[in-house]
Amino acid sequence: MKNIGVLISGGGSNLQAIIDACESGILKGLARVAVVVSNRADAYGLERAEKHKIPAFFFNPRDFNANSAYCSMISGELRKHKVDIVCLAGYMSLIDPCLLNDFKNKIINIHPALLPKYGGKGMYGHHVHKAVIAAGESESGVTVHWVNEVYDSGEIILQRKVPVLINDTPEELAARVLAVEHIAYPEAILKILKQG
Repeated sequence: MKNIGVLISGGGSNLQAIIDACESGILKGLARVAVVVSNRADAYGLERAEKHKIPAFFFNPRDFNANSAYCSMISGELRKHKVDIVCLAGYMSLIDPCLLNDFKNKIINIHPALLPKYGGKGMYGHHVHKAVIAAGESESGVTVHWVNEVYDSGEIILQRKVPVLINDTPEELAARVLAVEHIAYPEAILKILKQG
């Protein structure tokens, strides 16, 4: 059984999808969410974790003198829970190099577009969907990728496509993409586990 650590900043709907996959879906018996860490106290994902009796922690980056101290706190919590894979699920912060070193080739992220298009700094949430629609794309989707030092540039693990419909609003496209994210993230974790 592999231990998953999830880093969040918000509602945690992808966290919920991962929890559900571990408890009763494609990851049952293979993995479990061992710990959740948030950089926002008001992240609803913390409540989701508590409902499933998963240890959940909030660490405010502003409470630390340096990024390295903040990173050490997160890394320590992940190590304490023997995390094998770290999943970023709406975590709105660049991953510090110390965390990349401590969990080398073990951190993955989900992005609401088909990378390498519409990735990088500032490309998150509705910004992505507005850009996709403005460019006249006929399809968008999700990408699960390995995390490195540069936003959204790590090796792609899995992609799933969705159509961009005529007269789509960013909100409509976001909802369609999010539904696919909830399927794709557990699939990507399963793919990693099968590769050993």
